Amino acid sequence: MAETPKLDAHHQATVQRILSHPTSHNIEWHDVLSLLGQVGSVIEEKDGVYKVTIGPETETFRAPRSGDIDDQQVVDLRRMLKGAGINAKEG
Repeated sequence: MAETPKLDAHHQATVQRILSHPTSHNIEWHDVLSLLGQVGSVIEEKDGVYKVTIGPETETFRAPRSGDIDDQQVVDLRRMLKGAGINAKEG
C-alpha cells in the first residue's frame, strides 16, 4: 500500500474543510488544486477542466467560476480523499 503523503498545515486545513460536516461553502479552488497536486496527479485539460487521480480513482473537475468549489465537488473530493486513506488530523 502506498504511503500517505505528508501534508503541510495549509494542505491539512484544506483537507479539514473538505471533510468537515456540515459542508463548508468557502473552500477555494486554488487551495484544492494545490492539495490535489500534493496527494495525487493533476492534468489541466482545456477550458478549465482538470483530470485528477488520487490513489486508484480518477475524476474530472471543472474550475468553479466563483472561486469556491460547489457541494458536488466536495462530495467527490471526500470520496477520493477517504478512498486514498487521507483523513483530517486533529490538533
